[in-house]
Amino acid sequence: MEQKFCQSCGMPLNDSVMGTNADGSANEDYCKYCFNEGKFTNNFTMEEMIQYCSSMLDEYNADAKVKLTKEDAIAQMRKHFPTMKRWKTQQ
Repeated sequence: MEQKFCQSCGMPLNDSVMGTNADGSANEDYCKYCFNEGKFTNNFTMEEMIQYCSSMLDEYNADAKVKLTKEDAIAQMRKHFPTMKRWKTQQ
């Protein structure tokens, strides 16, 4: 099974972190931190989301095989985020 990622923040998705639709069903595109009860939980622009995600880099690096600097992480997000479902429409 292919790993899915939140189409807003890039977090790996599994059943425990899936967002929910307005009817309470699981939303397979977004995590619960970005999408809950059929709505986005924040009003971030793509750049604001990148800055928010980069603030959690220490947590990411704790489990990562390859540690990223903040600058490298931001550069990767700026390249990848425009391909994600939430941000494609804002380009």
